[in-house]
Amino acid sequence: MTETVTIWHNPDCGTSRNTLAMIRAAGIEPTVVEYLKAPPTRDELAKAIADAGLTPREAAREKDTPFSELGLGDPEVDGDRIIDAMLEHPILINRPFVFTSRGVRLCRPSEVVQEILPEPLQGEFTKEDGEVVKVG
Repeated sequence: MTETVTIWHNPDCGTSRNTLAMIRAAGIEPTVVEYLKAPPTRDELAKAIADAGLTPREAAREKDTPFSELGLGDPEVDGDRIIDAMLEHPILINRPFVFTSRGVRLCRPSEVVQEILPEPLQGEFTKEDGEVVKVG
């Protein structure tokens, strides 16, 4: 049986593109969910964050998002409010989340994906920016 690997992907994000390329370099064609077009449900998002061992604040993207404008940086803002904001503005969901039978990870940096790939990459992988990652 072929393992199912799913990535919550944003094609405009270099880290997301590199992570997708690493999955494919391991010989896996993942299920690609463009979460900005098909956002997760509240339960899916909360489960992904928890399964990755993160808090909602740790899973939120601040750069190039309405994070500050929404007041989410205030330490008094709780996780439920951050998840609500992520559902209303999916760009606030940091990416890419990758799901395999070995776990869930927010793959920042992209090489974090190696922790949960069912088939490890071997040798080297070159990122879009030319950075070479030793793998295997």
